[in-house]
Amino acid sequence: MKDLLLNKFVYYNTKIINKMGEQFKIMEYPLLILFIILGATLLMSTNDLVTIFLAIELQSYGLYLLSTVYRNSELATTGGLTYFLLGGLASCFILLGTALLYGNMGSTNLDNLFVITSISETGSDIWYKPHYINFAMVIFIIGFLFKIGAAPFHFWTPDVYDAIPTIVTAFVALIAKVSIFILLLQLVYYTNNSFSEMSWTFILLMSSLFSLIVGTVVGLTQFRIKRLFAYSTISHVGFILLALGISSIESTQAFIFYLTQYTISNLNAFVILIAIGFSLYCYTSDNKEHEELMDKTNSPIQLINQLKGYFYINPVLAISLAITIFSFVGVPPLVGFFGKQMVLSAALDKGLIFLSLVAILTSVIGGVYYLSIIKEMFFSKPDYKVNTLLENLTLKGNIIDQNRTVVKNVSFNYNNIAISSPIAFVISSITLVILLFIFMNKEWLSMGTILVQILFNC
Repeated sequence: MKDLLLNKFVYYNTKIINKMGEQFKIMEYPLLILFIILGATLLMSTNDLVTIFLAIELQSYGLYLLSTVYRNSELATTGGLTYFLLGGLASCFILLGTALLYGNMGSTNLDNLFVITSISETGSDIWYKPHYINFAMVIFIIGFLFKIGAAPFHFWTPDVYDAIPTIVTAFVALIAKVSIFILLLQLVYYTNNSFSEMSWTFILLMSSLFSLIVGTVVGLTQFRIKRLFAYSTISHVGFILLALGISSIESTQAFIFYLTQYTISNLNAFVILIAIGFSLYCYTSDNKEHEELMDKTNSPIQLINQLKGYFYINPVLAISLAITIFSFVGVPPLVGFFGKQMVLSAALDKGLIFLSLVAILTSVIGGVYYLSIIKEMFFSKPDYKVNTLLENLTLKGNIIDQNRTVVKNVSFNYNNIAISSPIAFVISSITLVILLFIFMNKEWLSMGTILVQILFNC
């Protein structure tokens, strides 16, 4: 069953990106997807430092190449090159941290790291002093904070998100981040997080604070939709790092839940953007206000004002995107509200009142730039009209069976063009989960509780 789902996933993603790159076929795309998924799987399942480095590089190289698959797009090539150079810098930090940890432990196995960090500080061996492990872990973690785009190591994220194709942005925003967050959870567990007064996880809390502030304040000035989503992601990373840095049973449960809802909500947002982009191929616009800011060889949806009046073109897609955006804001009773509530509750239980206040304020302020999308879609008059080249165009075709016998003759015009069934199914399913979570929250919370119990009792 898993093989079937993976095959379908690669197949439909290949169709999407080949459709967007009409001038050439991207034959290597399925192979790159498999490399990325393999690297992410290894990263989440390994407990050896060397394998961690190899897995993160396997995942990263696939993402670097995927970012530049539109070779005729100057913007995409620039974004991919930026991603490669700064990703390489992050890998240097990870490799340096690995070397320092190996020098301190004499082993690359994380089980040995757990044993060493559990030893009392009264030992006579200088290499078993906690501050040496802390320093090595800080260097190691800085590399991963670069990779996930957490502040203050976030400066590459908006440029890369905006430059690369939307379908690739979804991979960078989801697969690359989720696998690293799962690894960070393992590192918090393996280092015991209680062996020193100043644990290395303090850097996670500091990065969380910066991410919440930067992701919210700078996001207020954005008019490009994927740059706005980039700063939104930085803000969400702040919440996830807050739950991770607290390192209690309650915060780990909040971490798992928030990461899950973040993943499905972001997936829904990017799939909807792709669907909107394809649907607008049937229309033309008289709005030339920011035409010089668009790269026509890249993603069809690049600016927020391209969504102007989209509710009157496709109400279902517009409402689905609105529900997802309100979930990002944390409006009850959507799933995003419960995620933020769990993280804030865990932070208050640990006495992190200042961080909790910052998180609440940034969530409220962040709603402003989300509402700008809602305003454009629902309260602005659309500038679009049906493409005159399609009005009188009728396409005809045949449906054939396995024996190549014509079963039915079909014809359609622009009125018959609709979102493909797989994309429609994904959007509708995820939107319903976001909207109706309040009626099935026990199942999700029980699953998170079971995972936490397994982690802390193994």
